[in-house]
Amino acid sequence: MINRVVLIGRLTRDVELRYTSGGAAVASFTLAVNRQFTNRNGEREADFINCVMWRKSAENFTNFTHKGSLVGIEGRIQTRNYDNAEGQRVYVTEVVADNFSLLESRSADERRQQNGGGQSASGYNNNQNSNFNNNSNSAFNQAPQSTTNPAPSNGPASSANSNPNDPFANNGESIDISDDDLPF
Repeated sequence: MINRVVLIGRLTRDVELRYTSGGAAVASFTLAVNRQFTNRNGEREADFINCVMWRKSAENFTNFTHKGSLVGIEGRIQTRNYDNAEGQRVYVTEVVADNFSLLESRSADERRQQNGGGQSASGYNNNQNSNFNNNSNSAFNQAPQSTTNPAPSNGPASSANSNPNDPFANNGESIDISDDDLPF
């Protein structure tokens, strides 16, 4: 049987850190993860996934993240139930995170905060064209960027959606990739 979850998203609020009566740290947080498709209005919707993390990982995660942080987590889905104060049975499904990765540099994170967060009403960056965040804050976009050869003003890369710092933008030049550059 396999029960593995990998998520990349932004924290919707600061992580809530508590301690059990036995002294074990437990962090609770919600991760906003964009869907791959847009709705009828062309807006990207997000899923808000409840997560928990335990012990030293929980303490580290709390210390290095805050609302809006772009993180990756790995863990498993867990379901549980309990009876609330009114005697009703409550069912909870959450991700129990084993590992986490911080996916943006501290300076990029601080820059995003100073610029108003860049967040949509759903609480997640809405400027995404694929599974991964498609802006310079993403850890997946850390390739060296050059602006010495800007795109021609009449070419397709000069549209309003172009990014002059995007190393994958079509600026009319061919890309030379050797077999040594490929990860497989």
